[in-house]
Amino acid sequence: MLETSEDGKIAHVNEKGETVHIDANLARKVHDPETRKAIERRLVRKLDMRLMPTVIIIFILNYIDRNNVSTARLSGLQQDLNLTDIQYESCIAILYSSYITFQVPSNLLLNSISRPSLYIPGMVILWGLISLLTGVTNNFTGAALCRVAIGIPEAAFYPGTIYLLSRWYTKKELSYRSAWLYAGLIVSNAFGSLMAAGILGNMEGKLGVRGWRWLFYIEGAVTMAIGLIAMWTLPDYPRNTRWMTEEERIVAQQRLSEDAGEADQDAPGDTAWKGLVMAITDPKVPVFMWMTFVQLLGLSFVNFFPTLTQTLGYSTTVTLLLCAPPWGYAFIVCIANARHADYTGERFWHLTWPWVGVIIGYIIAMSTQALGARYVALFLMAAGYAGFALTLVWVSNSIPRPPVKRAAAIGFVNGFGNLGNLVGSYVWDASWGPIYRQSMGIGIAGLALALTCGVVIRMLLVRTNRNLDRLDAAMASSQAGPSAPSRSSAEAPAGGESDEATLERLRATAEIEGIRLDEAAAMKKGFRYLL
Repeated sequence: MLETSEDGKIAHVNEKGETVHIDANLARKVHDPETRKAIERRLVRKLDMRLMPTVIIIFILNYIDRNNVSTARLSGLQQDLNLTDIQYESCIAILYSSYITFQVPSNLLLNSISRPSLYIPGMVILWGLISLLTGVTNNFTGAALCRVAIGIPEAAFYPGTIYLLSRWYTKKELSYRSAWLYAGLIVSNAFGSLMAAGILGNMEGKLGVRGWRWLFYIEGAVTMAIGLIAMWTLPDYPRNTRWMTEEERIVAQQRLSEDAGEADQDAPGDTAWKGLVMAITDPKVPVFMWMTFVQLLGLSFVNFFPTLTQTLGYSTTVTLLLCAPPWGYAFIVCIANARHADYTGERFWHLTWPWVGVIIGYIIAMSTQALGARYVALFLMAAGYAGFALTLVWVSNSIPRPPVKRAAAIGFVNGFGNLGNLVGSYVWDASWGPIYRQSMGIGIAGLALALTCGVVIRMLLVRTNRNLDRLDAAMASSQAGPSAPSRSSAEAPAGGESDEATLERLRATAEIEGIRLDEAAAMKKGFRYLL
């Protein structure tokens, strides 16, 4: 319970383990249910109005900058740089060599630093600069070097942002917000095509410069400008965000502790190396990694979407305009799917049904050359990304603690998973066009394997939840006291920890929240994994 000192202050331990003293009236205020609810609403509204628009805009630019090589191909990049088909495909694929390698180190670094509001925007500015410099390349070597370089700062953004969101939003809020973030990718495919159509159509030959070079110059400069603005709009962590009030910071930490069943902080011994070991030895993590790999292999059409649309037989400008509607439809599906996933608290079916739609789209495109049917297939294929939008959300929900393990797991899953994009860069070989039956057959196989991995993950979580049900029932019948943390053995099948470690986390939670150890155990008691 809360204890007031003689000076009217209450000792409070923040999420970093630092003891701070807060006003007694403020402490009682944040523990009053009605006042706490009002503060929480204000907190979430601030995050939704400031954090979410920033990361959505950045994610739009992230994918525009990553995929503008595909758009530039339609305007002569391949011919001007004298690239063979293999060299062009290598320019797409080689980005993932650095993008994959730096995911886990970047996320562990993000977990260890106190100012993500500087780290993430710094990476945004850097990749914007590299994107701009891609416009001055004159051969395969220069283009390939730029693609390798841009993968390093881009590796920090998506897994880092998902991790940052998980440090602010509860698991019942995270799916919807992550979908809005991932909608940035979907919007980038629609908006990026429209933006590219404008640049390529109006800037060709201006100042003696080819239109595709202007594409890199303009889009890179816009990204750098947004990165500078993000330094003032992104938050840090609940303990140190400057534009939050003290009561909002306290409530932000409390609600995440309640959501995860314990304080959302690393224990003193939770080093980056320990986080790596905890993540890779949790049996869920390798399955998530393979699921993401084969999923992205099945969805690798995204890097060739303008090329696939061009098979409809229209001019470059019309082709780019036709790229937009399928992604507009995918945006609506993505948001609606995530909203329903948060409403129901369900993950597996919301993740997998869009993949079935992609498989149907592939079958249609493989079976006919009819214009209308192939365009409908593009809509079904684009909507498949509604499933991927929930992938890292399910990872975060399934590995909620400690933060260093969660950060490593997100990095592993997204990093290894993007090998699917690398392999997929060679799946859509130009010699297989314009139908690309072989490519789509590989995509169908990848998504079928992803469905299988999803079933395995769900089975692991169902088993763990049943163990938790049994142990909670046993504790209730025996009226167990503070020693209740022995329940951690129930989590062992899905990557749990020792009784001593769990007890230490309960003590930390009790100290941070100003509650008794038995109250911390009761808070942990109701925790269940989302299926």
